[in-house]
Amino acid sequence: MKATLIHGPGDIRVERVPDPELRASTDAIVRVTHSCICGSDLWPYRGIDLSSGDEGPKRIGHEFLGVVEETGSEVNSPRPGDVVVAPFTFSDGDCVFCREGLPTSCVNGGGWGADGVDGAQGEAVRVPWAEGTLVTLPADGDDELNASLLTLSDVFSTGHHAAVSASVGLGSTVLVIGDGAVGLSGVLAADRLGAEQVIIMGRHPRRTELARRFGATEVVAERGPEGVERVRELTGGQGASSVLECVGTAESLATAVDAVRAGGAIGRVGAPVYENIPQPGRTFLKNVTISGGVAPARHYIPKLLPDVLEGRIRPGQVFDRTLGLDEIAEGYRAMHEREALKVLVRP
Repeated sequence: MKATLIHGPGDIRVERVPDPELRASTDAIVRVTHSCICGSDLWPYRGIDLSSGDEGPKRIGHEFLGVVEETGSEVNSPRPGDVVVAPFTFSDGDCVFCREGLPTSCVNGGGWGADGVDGAQGEAVRVPWAEGTLVTLPADGDDELNASLLTLSDVFSTGHHAAVSASVGLGSTVLVIGDGAVGLSGVLAADRLGAEQVIIMGRHPRRTELARRFGATEVVAERGPEGVERVRELTGGQGASSVLECVGTAESLATAVDAVRAGGAIGRVGAPVYENIPQPGRTFLKNVTISGGVAPARHYIPKLLPDVLEGRIRPGQVFDRTLGLDEIAEGYRAMHEREALKVLVRP
């Protein structure tokens, strides 16, 4: 079969690899119908934070919908022929962390494209712990619905995690830092949870227009101290009660700390490329909660799925380009150069 491999910074190739085979009675083989490129895939593409330092090309991609082709003897559900969505990590569904709603810390879990597990940007994937990992979907989704269902794999679940971690609720004043796909998903998640005011910090008109469709009430184009000052003006001088940090840089987290009100909360979900959380004394004195991390997408998918299926939210609008698998290198280039927000890939 064909699959995407990253050979080094800027070097994405589609190559022939062995077809996946069942290795355990808890495995499934899924034929991929929809995948995509994540903002976090751009870190190794840019030469930053390459996974474990292993030599040689690596499989890549961690978001996919597909059709179950084969299952191991211990897999009762899903069954062959079922349409499924996979969260961006696999998990057994039964360990202490899975039962507590934190499948990203599953004692038997892991990530796609590492340690001999297939990456999602290919024609098929072997899914370990299929019964605990995969979520069965209706089989008759159209293109628009399938795009939204695919976001549950990672990007919308991550935006939702940012909102939950920042304690967004009815009447909240929310600041979203970052106008990438995760930030836009955070806007939609905050609106879904009942926020009264949702401010997005971003300066790309096409993205901020989508943010307004998702529920943003104001857009702040300024950055740094000027951006913080503008946020305070919009929030009556107090700052935002909930800040969603969706970038992952030291500068964006510093902005979050400066813009949050006393007693507020910061939900950080941007893959961090910083080593320290800024201003510990200030956050201590202001009673600011800093939470977040890797989104437990498998825990969230059943909760978010009904709103997607019934059309109450359409997070698939974050996809602004669709390419075939053979064109995926162009998708990486387009996202890296900000010509595309998020690229959907059809193997």
